[in-house]
Amino acid sequence: MNTLPPLFVSHGSPMIALEPREAGRALQALGPAIDAAFGRPRAILAISAHSLVREPMLMAAARHEAVYDFGGFDPRLYTMRYDAPGAPALADRVATLLQAAGIAVHRSDEGGLDHGIWAPLRYLYPGADIPVLPLAWPPSWTPTRLFALGQALAPLADEGVLILGSGSITHNLRRVFAGGGLHPADRPATPESAAFRDWFAERGATADWDDLFGYRTRAPHAVLMHPTDEHLLPFYVAAGAGGRRPAVRIHASLTFGDLGMDAYAFGPAAARLAGSAA
Repeated sequence: MNTLPPLFVSHGSPMIALEPREAGRALQALGPAIDAAFGRPRAILAISAHSLVREPMLMAAARHEAVYDFGGFDPRLYTMRYDAPGAPALADRVATLLQAAGIAVHRSDEGGLDHGIWAPLRYLYPGADIPVLPLAWPPSWTPTRLFALGQALAPLADEGVLILGSGSITHNLRRVFAGGGLHPADRPATPESAAFRDWFAERGATADWDDLFGYRTRAPHAVLMHPTDEHLLPFYVAAGAGGRRPAVRIHASLTFGDLGMDAYAFGPAAARLAGSAA
């Protein structure tokens, strides 16, 4: 087993589970690429935009089921399942790492995977046979603080654990639903979404972490693309686990014209996944 690059993937909206488009197909290719290059992960530590708490909490159930934490989308989504084993033993290891870094963490024996976890995992590892440990996190934490959280988790990448941040590189559902219904999925990129995504990719490629930490005031259209920033913040946890190295964009696409579906890999071996999810 080699060091697994931590990942950030964009799930966009729950509709990815029904309409994979480019991002879903990229995730389908990414799972086998990880297995071939690094070995199959023994567990997945998932940091989702939809598992939010006041202080970090590990959801250490022995078994998980899909949680339908959304409304206003296609009813067929409520029939989809992703019943995966949990990872109670990994929770002990994660708690030890966080406590050693001075980060308080709670533990719950309850489970459930929000759609930010199960929707991409249905493509990444459709067999639902890899144990999953969700790490709920505080959306009030700054990018810098979440990066430090990721740094504390970095040893897991050498232990066969895939650190997976899930959110969306741009996320403004008001724009997606403007006019009373979903825009066409194949709507061309809006200039604002394209500018933000390009800025992020450029800063990531040069490891300009000062700019990335300060994206809220430095990136073009940042507040427009993220009226609230919980969908972007898992990026920083995964990035921290990879260290202050370049962020490698391994996939770039969008849906509904505004929702960026980009994916990034981090760490010393991130470049080995370049092109695997194009």
